[in-house]
Amino acid sequence: MGVLFTLFDPLGSLTGDLAKLSTPLLLAIGAISFIIFSVVFNVVSQLACKDKNKPPLVFHYFPFIGSAVTYGMDPYAFFSANQKKYGDVFTFVLFGKRMTVYTHLTTPVFGEGVVYDCPNHRLMEQKKFMKFGLTTETFKSYTPLIVEQVEDYIKKSKYFKGAQGQGPLGEIIPEVTIFTASRSLQGKEVRDALDGSFATLYHDLDLGFNPMNLMFPWFPFPGNRRRDAAQKKMARFYMDLIAKRRKNPNAAEQEKDMIWNLMDRSYKDGTEIPDREVAHMMIALLMAGQHTSMATTTWLLLHLAEQPKIVAALYEEQQHICGQELRPLVYDDLAKMPLLNNVIREVLRMHPPIHSIIRKVKSPMYVRDSNYVIPAGYHVLAAPGTSAMDEKYFKNPNAFDPNRWDDMEDEEEAEKFDFGYGLVNKGTASPYLPFGAGRHRCIGEQFANVQLGSIIATFIREFELALPGDGKVPPPDYTSMITLPTPPAAVLWKRRNP
Repeated sequence: MGVLFTLFDPLGSLTGDLAKLSTPLLLAIGAISFIIFSVVFNVVSQLACKDKNKPPLVFHYFPFIGSAVTYGMDPYAFFSANQKKYGDVFTFVLFGKRMTVYTHLTTPVFGEGVVYDCPNHRLMEQKKFMKFGLTTETFKSYTPLIVEQVEDYIKKSKYFKGAQGQGPLGEIIPEVTIFTASRSLQGKEVRDALDGSFATLYHDLDLGFNPMNLMFPWFPFPGNRRRDAAQKKMARFYMDLIAKRRKNPNAAEQEKDMIWNLMDRSYKDGTEIPDREVAHMMIALLMAGQHTSMATTTWLLLHLAEQPKIVAALYEEQQHICGQELRPLVYDDLAKMPLLNNVIREVLRMHPPIHSIIRKVKSPMYVRDSNYVIPAGYHVLAAPGTSAMDEKYFKNPNAFDPNRWDDMEDEEEAEKFDFGYGLVNKGTASPYLPFGAGRHRCIGEQFANVQLGSIIATFIREFELALPGDGKVPPPDYTSMITLPTPPAAVLWKRRNP
């Protein structure tokens, strides 16, 4: 007893001292003690419990948070540093989720029953329906509509008054891309609605594309509540539009768009697509491509403004194809402009719009040529920009050089596969993956090229471009899920024909 009393007597004294402290101070001491214990336990468990059959875990001090801060600050620097340390396959913790990276989201925004809120076979059918509306014939009708929207925007925008000026791309390009996509893919009614209250709903829904929504889509953040309300109102807008069109089916002959394309389609089991699902697919179509096209168009204009000689060469290319007086641009012209297409490919190589493509592992996944097994419940993360900026595949990868594509194999010659929605390039063997690969490769890839080509060609016809300030393209901003340039991103413009 004497020995035990001697050992525990100081604890009794400490307990008495703690009892004299105020409640807030006790809570603070408890919180700090809990954090210290959690960090120590987390560090010890990482050092002591290593499983050779799992990819190595990136060392981190704080449980749950893991590597979120360093990953969020600069994903590609994070991937590169850990690739050198752990190899081509490694795992890191991101807000409690284990992300396995290979170096070589969406129900609340889009709505129920579409995209990733339905079985995979149903998603493949939906992509097939969408692809039917993305044909050469529809692209021929889309091109003049896109050009018309860009020209109309330049004519009316406050940012293009006078013979020359400076344009803030962060304000201009989101409007240009959403106006062109809505007018071509979804019809005049949707485009006209974007000038009114629909634009506010779109903005609220747009805020659903952020990291917190990805990790905690169910949490009642104010932004999530506005997102949910906007989704319901936008769905109702589309359903009312569909009901109006069903009363006048002959109108489809006047102008064919994606809404008409989906209204009378049925799944393989004979089930007609409900109007609500058509509405949700329209929201997905409007939202999913908007961010990527916006980011790519912004980077395109910045890189071109940095190199006026390329702008001049693009203008000469158009004159060669469309004549010195530049007749109206048509779809077939785009394929005849190799420099324009190379510029787009080079920007997509340097700035793939989405820096992290994430999939959840549903069953144990074996990593080829290794002993690693990624357990079910982990998440697999692919970073398309890592291989695209690798010296092994692209000489001098940090340089903007459209001419590098002159002698490179056209991807149209690559292996094709039908995942259930028609033949597409697999892309899995290529280091150039701006549109993803495999069954989830972006079906809007061809439309994106038509939209980007038409927008840039129109800007080249209208303006000479340069960069303000030091004349350098701003660095990427990785604080959002879509990789945009660090603000402010602007270009100096001068009308060719004042």
